[in-house]
Amino acid sequence: MKRILLTIAYDGTKFSGWQKQLLPEVRTVEGELEKALRILFRCPDLTCIGASRTDRGVHALGQRATIDVETTIPVERISLASQALLPEDIVVVRAEEVPATFHPRYDCVKKTYEYRIWNGQTKNPKERLYSTFVYSALDLEKMNMAAKNFVGTHDFAAFCAAGSSVTSTVRTIFDCFVKQESRVIKIMVTGDGFLYNMVRILAGTLIAVGQGKIPPEEILQIIESKKRENAGVTAEPQGLTLQEIYYDFVGKAIDSAG
Repeated sequence: MKRILLTIAYDGTKFSGWQKQLLPEVRTVEGELEKALRILFRCPDLTCIGASRTDRGVHALGQRATIDVETTIPVERISLASQALLPEDIVVVRAEEVPATFHPRYDCVKKTYEYRIWNGQTKNPKERLYSTFVYSALDLEKMNMAAKNFVGTHDFAAFCAAGSSVTSTVRTIFDCFVKQESRVIKIMVTGDGFLYNMVRILAGTLIAVGQGKIPPEEILQIIESKKRENAGVTAEPQGLTLQEIYYDFVGKAIDSAG
């Protein structure tokens, strides 16, 4: 039996998130992936264990998941072999064998997300599924000033949506910054883990800072308050992409520019 770590990219537009649902007709990334891999490996009870449970409409370039299989297919050919069985909005980018004790979620050391904003006077129809539209001008300098305040180990209860079942809301953010490429503004954040809707709430808060609704220096006060109502709105899901998931002893996910 081999434990295989998959790197997966997907367009989340037509999925109800990563995680399988009780109703089989609900389309999920995990469900479609398992369906294809069960055919490929002739294993009707094959299951995937994912590293991150992305929500409805959220995209990924570097999602990770493990499977346990008996197979004669060379590991390096699993990506190619799976292509014809997967829908066009999912791709297995790479496969690699890992130790039997490896767990894609518990062994993760950090994750990087990108939140994408189309900032202009008119919408761009090509961007509608992969960014959120903001009409008003955004002050990048203030957004970056605010972003620096997220870096460090904090209790991010103010940036956690209702419905989370975690025992601790303390997380460490290693890097957070904002950059602009033409009319596209990207919020990049890397941390050891994220709470339910945390990145989207963080993005909504930074947008409010850019609009002048929240002063940059108030970010630490919002964090310290631990009150969800003090942070910004939850930004729309389609602007969010899971870029990379990192481990100490296996290959890195695909390049974030991919």
